[in-house]
Amino acid sequence: MSETLQESQDQASAPAGDAAHRPQQPRFAKTQPVALVHSAWQRDVVAECRNAFLDEAEARHIPRSAIDVFEVPGSFEIPLHVQILAKTRRYTAIVAAGLVVDTGIYRYEFMSDTIIKALMDVQLKTEVPVFSAVLMPQQFHETEADVETLRTHFATKGVEVAEACANTLLSLERLRGQVAAGIVPGA
Repeated sequence: MSETLQESQDQASAPAGDAAHRPQQPRFAKTQPVALVHSAWQRDVVAECRNAFLDEAEARHIPRSAIDVFEVPGSFEIPLHVQILAKTRRYTAIVAAGLVVDTGIYRYEFMSDTIIKALMDVQLKTEVPVFSAVLMPQQFHETEADVETLRTHFATKGVEVAEACANTLLSLERLRGQVAAGIVPGA
């Protein structure tokens, strides 16, 4: 309780508009091992997500040493790797990052829907949270402008998925502690 109060006081005393001030992030009770599975296709673009994720996760008290990174050929291969990793029970969360584009060769919607549904199925069957930063732009022509736009977007998604991952792990850690103690919120 006093830690929460202190964090609130620290945030309230920060100067308004101070971009350098970053709110203090809550700490985990124990280390949270996380897996990051990313595609090799368009590696330089997807790397923006990976790098942003690793930086933001560390800022949220998931140390780089607790994150295992796996590279697969393409986004279609991500769900199988995620499932195998989830079944090991070694990771408290798994993050997927990749790029699916409409090349006109494959049915884009089928690929996109299949990947996202498979990731959700893994999460629900194993109770290991799976986070998706598999992006599916409707138009991508591999022009310099499109690539730069995607790099920027992937960097943003890396930060967002790290935030979602850390917040979910904190929530699950708290919930599991409450369940173990026989405290069920709302009961």
